[in-house]
Amino acid sequence: MQDTTTAFWCKHTPACPSASSSDREAAKAVASHPEQGWTMLCNDLIVFDDTGELLPDGRVVAPTRVLSTSPS
Repeated sequence: MQDTTTAFWCKHTPACPSASSSDREAAKAVASHPEQGWTMLCNDLIVFDDTGELLPDGRVVAPTRVLSTSPS
């Protein structure tokens, strides 16, 4: 299993939060493919446009979409 600490190549100051941190989405983007709906962050986290996430160890974080209510 891959370590979830800040990626070894992170040279940002301050360092990007680790993929196991509650603020993991604050890491800098290192690759972005908006046409495919995902962005890879410096901490190896892959964030999807639907708010789902793929952690470096392969675990999935389900999307946290807010459902809107329409007046009847």
